[in-house]
Amino acid sequence: MPTIDIRKPHQLPLADARAVVDQVADKMREKFGMDGQWQGDTFNFSRSGVTGSIAVEAEAIQVKAELGMMLSPLKGLVEQEIRRKLDEHFA
Repeated sequence: MPTIDIRKPHQLPLADARAVVDQVADKMREKFGMDGQWQGDTFNFSRSGVTGSIAVEAEAIQVKAELGMMLSPLKGLVEQEIRRKLDEHFA
């Protein structure tokens, strides 16, 4: 299965970075029907065809995702959209 692993540096306080990830997670729930929960400073998410995590660190956001067979052909598009969203929220 294809994997995505993206690390994006940021300069926000940890609490602010976590709040941004919370907002993004809410949108993921609404738009894609993803389930997710926090485990420490990592938001773990899943839905049919994808599982992953968003780790909030002091100086970076780490997004990891594993795509199922149906989303495999779209890996490039999914990765591009994740990078765009990270740039939008953590530039």
